[in-house]
Amino acid sequence: MVADSLIYMRATLPIAGFAAVLILGLHAQEQLPGSQKETQEVAARIDQIEGETLARLPRGHHDWSQKIELLGKALLFDKELSVNRNEACAFCHMPETGFTGPVSSLNATTVSYPGSVRTRFGRRKPQSHTYATFTPVLHYNKSQADFVGGNFWDMRATGIRLNNPVPEQAQGPPLDPVEMALSDSACLVYRMSRRPYRAVAEEVWGPQAFSIRWPSDVDEVCARPGPALRSNPFPVHLSAVDRGTVNRTFDQFGEAVAAYEASAEVNPFTSKYDFMIAGKVEFTGDEQAGYSLFRSAAARCNECHRDGGPGEEPLFTDFTASNLGLPANPAIPFYSETKPDLFGYIANSAGLAFIDKGVGGFVAGPENPRSDWSQLAAAFTGKFKTPTLRNVDKRPRPDFVKAYMHNGYLKSLKEVVHFYNTRDSLPRCAPHDAGEKRTCWPPPEYPDTMNKKQLGNLRLTEEQEDQIVAFLQALTDGFVLPLQ
Repeated sequence: MVADSLIYMRATLPIAGFAAVLILGLHAQEQLPGSQKETQEVAARIDQIEGETLARLPRGHHDWSQKIELLGKALLFDKELSVNRNEACAFCHMPETGFTGPVSSLNATTVSYPGSVRTRFGRRKPQSHTYATFTPVLHYNKSQADFVGGNFWDMRATGIRLNNPVPEQAQGPPLDPVEMALSDSACLVYRMSRRPYRAVAEEVWGPQAFSIRWPSDVDEVCARPGPALRSNPFPVHLSAVDRGTVNRTFDQFGEAVAAYEASAEVNPFTSKYDFMIAGKVEFTGDEQAGYSLFRSAAARCNECHRDGGPGEEPLFTDFTASNLGLPANPAIPFYSETKPDLFGYIANSAGLAFIDKGVGGFVAGPENPRSDWSQLAAAFTGKFKTPTLRNVDKRPRPDFVKAYMHNGYLKSLKEVVHFYNTRDSLPRCAPHDAGEKRTCWPPPEYPDTMNKKQLGNLRLTEEQEDQIVAFLQALTDGFVLPLQ
């Protein structure tokens, strides 16, 4: 059943469209896909924010929490921490878009973003990290048969080791071959030791943070993209003592980024919704109708995107995972990364037959920290973490395209709500059918675990769909109260 739907979905991708995907995936390393102007603007903005942050870094006897937050921000916007010194974490997570993908042309096409090695792309949409610090440590709730917590779309940043998913998530991109592509955590620590914020880091982490005897070839080793060879998993060769220091400083890197991501700058709670529940502003008629629908048994949005109970912040997520029945999105260049690149790395040997297994893939794989979770892999295959809806419409300009869901298949909130409403009531069609996303839907990538309870045939009118969209737009931070 799964194989049949994949063949139907991918075999119908037009040749011209597939060729375009191949071209993007195999493009020359020095040239970014999409709008070069747009990516250059984002890169310049990242450099500007980094410079402003470095200028604000306090030295000496200052508030410790402010110091570690600013250090974390400097790390997040530092492109020198990638293998080719060309990609900061922030390239996929900018404030203007709610800390998700900031390049409209990429959101509209490839969805995933090029890594430091520009011919390598991830397989998913960049996830927002606004309000991510409220995520609990991943655990399995037996009473509701759900995983709860963890970061990344597949929940693999569990938080079990550091008692917090956020620093573990922050440690992922620098070592991911399709993102920042460092081959060893020691490379990150070495690069940090050469940066202007070193003195502040030593004040926060202690003078021993960079007391490491580096080998003479460290620059050469750290200029080679990961992943490391299985025969040489730690290519920066260090003594056991120095490797222990690297491990501690790498954890402190994650904790500093987490401190910034926990700040009011990232989680301000300043949407129109926040002012409405504080009694400082009223919703429009459509916003109020959408909010009522959102919480109703008709739309059922609030069952997964909870707006909080007594003593809870209204985060608009329950931190569980679900399979929404989305079609695959073969526009992501990852599907064409089937051959060794210039460094011998193959991102996706399965090609168009690849199935993104989500949480099921994580618990079935080597990153799963608990053996008793492995038996749950089949039940969670195809499921992805329920994201917060806060800042779901945050964008720098009205015509800016945002991509939605783990694979970016949907490109507007209207499409999202229409999909929830009509996934099962409209007929199936091939990708790029004239009625796709309006009068028909392609088949799901993985139907076996699809959520049929809370979406698919809600019988909402078009007006009701639009009202829910109006409410979702009221979750954007930065609302300015009207003058009294």
